[in-house]
Amino acid sequence: MKTLLALLALTLTGCGTIETVFRSDAAASQTLKNENSYCGAVPRIYSGVSYDLCRVFAPYQENRPDKTGDTATRGMLIDIAASGVLDTLLLPYTIYQQQTDGSMIIAD
Repeated sequence: MKTLLALLALTLTGCGTIETVFRSDAAASQTLKNENSYCGAVPRIYSGVSYDLCRVFAPYQENRPDKTGDTATRGMLIDIAASGVLDTLLLPYTIYQQQTDGSMIIAD
């Protein structure tokens, strides 16, 4: 039970929705840039899921311990699921944000 709570806490602190909706665009963009993500932009609607997928499909890097092993894969799946739920709850806000600000451009 403690392991599950610890995993949940770690997942929510790195949750894609938290990263894209509640932090600045520059911070989320910089994270994806540092991971050499192939994504050029992240839409605001379901941004957490998109952000997580950008991280999952970023090129493998030796110094990224979260990209190795079964535990990391399960953690990312939980993160994507949590982001999907939170993104759905935040749809009215993110639709408005998409209309006014457009997609989040990843810094070059």
